[in-house]
Amino acid sequence: MSSHRLLADKPAPRWPADPLRAITRFHSGKDPAHQSLRRLIKRLEKAKIPHAVMGGMAVYAHGHRRLTDDVDILVTREGLEIFRREFVPGDYEPVPKRSRRFTDRDNGITIDFLVTGLFPGLGKPGPIAFPDPALVRQQIGKIQFIDRVNLIQLKLAARRHQDFADVVSLIAIHNLDESFLDHLHPSVHQDFVECLEEKRREDEYEARNG
Repeated sequence: MSSHRLLADKPAPRWPADPLRAITRFHSGKDPAHQSLRRLIKRLEKAKIPHAVMGGMAVYAHGHRRLTDDVDILVTREGLEIFRREFVPGDYEPVPKRSRRFTDRDNGITIDFLVTGLFPGLGKPGPIAFPDPALVRQQIGKIQFIDRVNLIQLKLAARRHQDFADVVSLIAIHNLDESFLDHLHPSVHQDFVECLEEKRREDEYEARNG
């Protein structure tokens, strides 16, 4: 798996001056990324734009309590055009040379739009494309997130370091095994098995060094 991992094209994390306070604020939902997410969801709902939260926020919602300082959101092409028309440049500033990336004018948080029909990772055509958000979302709390199966499948298809690490963690949290392959596209079966084996190696290490 390591031979084909690709680095994510994301801005460098903004490390806070007080990491402990930042962690506490994130887990309580009071950090800038959560605030930006809630504002965005309200605006999307008001504009009747179908959506599903993805990325680190979705991983967190599905049980892996890692931090993130940006927002990823799945929409259709039509939804993205409505967003641009309604909220850009007033509420969100376009990022030069990145047609689907914006910054929240209130706090500078980066928001990436993932669009139905495009492809994860480097964006090259492949067997797995971003789906229609209305068909793959589930409500967690008051927010619509991508469901667990599609979250894992798209992370495997993206083939990046953090995505594989997230899958290993989700396997552990939800006690997944080979039977989960029945829910995944065959093109990502081998990567899922490798993530599963990595999780089991970690279990063996913990058992030896408990």
